Amino acid sequence: MTMATTAPSRRDTQTSSMKPRVLIVEDETALVELLRYNLEQAGFAVAVAYDGEEALTAVQEDTPDLILLDWMLPLMSGIEVCRQLRRQTSTANLPIIMLTARGEEGDRVRGLDAGADDYVPKPFSPTELVARIRAVLRRIRPALADEALSYADIVMDLVAHRVTRAGKPVHLGPTEFRLLRHFMEHPGRVFSREQLLDSVWGKDVYVEARTVDVHIRRLRIALNGDNEADLIRTVRAAGYALDAQG
Repeated sequence: MTMATTAPSRRDTQTSSMKPRVLIVEDETALVELLRYNLEQAGFAVAVAYDGEEALTAVQEDTPDLILLDWMLPLMSGIEVCRQLRRQTSTANLPIIMLTARGEEGDRVRGLDAGADDYVPKPFSPTELVARIRAVLRRIRPALADEALSYADIVMDLVAHRVTRAGKPVHLGPTEFRLLRHFMEHPGRVFSREQLLDSVWGKDVYVEARTVDVHIRRLRIALNGDNEADLIRTVRAAGYALDAQG
């Protein structure tokens, strides 16, 4: 019997876009599905690459919040993938956890020296792996684990869904709230209109790129109400960033 499937609603897509996103780089299909199931149950969004070259392309197209990277991969080893990511400014601080059947101390040292943030030998407990992912994100990307975000004089309470600037309330619409949250989770990083559409509106929602400009303008008006400094930096031909130094 074939079960009918329904496309995710706009609300579902927007909610999932705010989940921490993990890229699994692993060529064993059964393990990929085990990891995908446990990560999605734990509240993560999941993407998959099955070899080293595909992993580098996937990161370039849509940078995840963390990578689970197998050591032994087709086309390019996990160690080499890790080294290449660390050489690029845009991914130099991207959290990476290496998965490997190699358990010797020398191999663990090689993995860490290549730039991995943690090292998990196979076989492993999925529960422990999820705990390690959360620990790495708390250490390297605390914004993903906190109930409040802050940048310059802006404070965003994720539980109460409130924003203040210099202690004064800032009134934002739902889209502006999600947009500001995305910027505050990645301060200083420049995002193109297309990247913002994917991350804030969701990949399955068709919205014109110029719509981003409209909401950026609304966000600026709300944040800069009393002639405050403009923290949203426009980068010509590139996009936008939350940047107090701009």
